[in-house]
Amino acid sequence: MLKAQDSTDKSAPPNMARSLFGRPATPAPVSAPKPMGSPAPMAPSNALQSPPVSPAKKEAAGGNRLLVGPDVKLKGAEILDCDTLVVEGRVEATMDSHVIQIAEQGTFCGTVSIDTAEIHGTFEGELTARNQLVIHGTGRVTGKIRYGKILIEEGGQICGDVQSTAASKESGGVSAQGSKPEIRTLGAVARL
Repeated sequence: MLKAQDSTDKSAPPNMARSLFGRPATPAPVSAPKPMGSPAPMAPSNALQSPPVSPAKKEAAGGNRLLVGPDVKLKGAEILDCDTLVVEGRVEATMDSHVIQIAEQGTFCGTVSIDTAEIHGTFEGELTARNQLVIHGTGRVTGKIRYGKILIEEGGQICGDVQSTAASKESGGVSAQGSKPEIRTLGAVARL
């Protein structure tokens, strides 16, 4: 017959516990007593929260950014409160924002009023680039186009009703300063 083994060991010190296998357990370390005096100041409860980001810093850091991936199709939308729209798929929408970037495989169809447009892919519709329109060598822009400044790389194409925002305000295509609107090309001839 088996006799139950006594789990208490008389030779072990009273504050020493036994482990599962009958060996003495390692005693827990005892912390040194803290000196008496004023307690350490507590951090305010909001110290763990991130500080609010100012709109200027938010815009410099990229702000609100929407990425439409390569296999995504977004149709019939009105895009609001988006600082930067990156189009790698297909978008059919209206938008009033700061920046649009259309990747080489991306397509945007619709109406856009934007500060800066950078086109590597295809744009069809009505585009107003208040500050600058950049059409890269693989870019194709078709429709009613208004721009502050325009840069077209060699191979880039633009077709449709194309005018400078300064020229569209004046009749005859001459800006208020009496000069022609600025069109810059890199190794290509822009035909408007």
